[in-house]
Amino acid sequence: MNTYLQRLRDRMAVEGVPALFVSDNLNVQWLTGFTGSSGYAIVTPDEAVFITDSRYTIQAKQEVDGLEVVWFQRPKTFEEFLTENLERLGVKNLAFETSVTYATWKNWTDKISSVEWTASPDLLKPLRMSKTPEEVEKIKEACKVTDACLQHLTRMMQPGVSEYDVQLDLEFFIRRSGAEIAFHPIVVSGENSARPHGQATEKKLEVGDFVTLDLGAKKDGYCSDITRTFVIGEASDRHKEVYGQVLKAQVAAVDALKVGSAAAEPDRLAREILDEKGLAKFFGHGLGHGLGRAVHDFGGLGPNSKDTIAAGQVWTIEPGVYIEGFGGVRIEDDVHVTDKGPEILTHFPKELMVLG
Repeated sequence: MNTYLQRLRDRMAVEGVPALFVSDNLNVQWLTGFTGSSGYAIVTPDEAVFITDSRYTIQAKQEVDGLEVVWFQRPKTFEEFLTENLERLGVKNLAFETSVTYATWKNWTDKISSVEWTASPDLLKPLRMSKTPEEVEKIKEACKVTDACLQHLTRMMQPGVSEYDVQLDLEFFIRRSGAEIAFHPIVVSGENSARPHGQATEKKLEVGDFVTLDLGAKKDGYCSDITRTFVIGEASDRHKEVYGQVLKAQVAAVDALKVGSAAAEPDRLAREILDEKGLAKFFGHGLGHGLGRAVHDFGGLGPNSKDTIAAGQVWTIEPGVYIEGFGGVRIEDDVHVTDKGPEILTHFPKELMVLG
């Protein structure tokens, strides 16, 4: 039984949605298990149909769970085939996801006039934010890859090694481990580490550099996202002060992931702790984001977040301090919210490590 399909139907009933057209690729993957690039789903209270094209007929039969699989090939167009299936299912009113572009919506409504198109309420966000135990296990597997990758990289980070070299070895390790690269990794050192989303360069690591690595792996469709900051050669008192305060804020923010609390609260707490050393002014981004099939999945931990912490959610907790001309520190873990408290899924050590 496809439990994701049943959860969606329950939500549709609550919101009064008679039929839903799922077109967002990540939502389709979450709902059906299909990993290809072209797939759609029509969901009604009694029937569910997965639509793809002739490139994916075999793959869809192997992967799609709980939905009827239908496919088309040229010269028939997607719009013609969709119309046929909507008429077969007796759908008269079809809700579409609001992530659809205006151009796509215009094309559908012009060519498929047999149904009344209506914008769907946000059905998938609360469902995807609350992970099943199976989803959490998949995220844990992705976290194991990034934990091992960081352990591997500590052996090569020393003076004279370039940021590019570290990034290349990082990507090779993840792929060699049977995973995908979840996002373009960040490898920045020295003054470059003051750039939260800086890119690796030919710059060589030097004694006294902060080095920040932000990386993620994807296994079985689910992502990990971890950041650690190191010092090369020797840590000054300023290195220790900045790093120590970011770590203090990160640990406190993880502990603040309490069921029922406002998602803005851990962010507020982290900034309050950073401000003990006058560092909050160097923390410009939100504390974290949801994690799942997407690296930046639904939900945000920031000053303006309206979300509520609930059991089953998985968040990143990643406070950072970025001081131009000196460098930056970010420490990030992936955290599963449970009724018994937060469960940290990334296990690479967080204490300041001096390498090389």
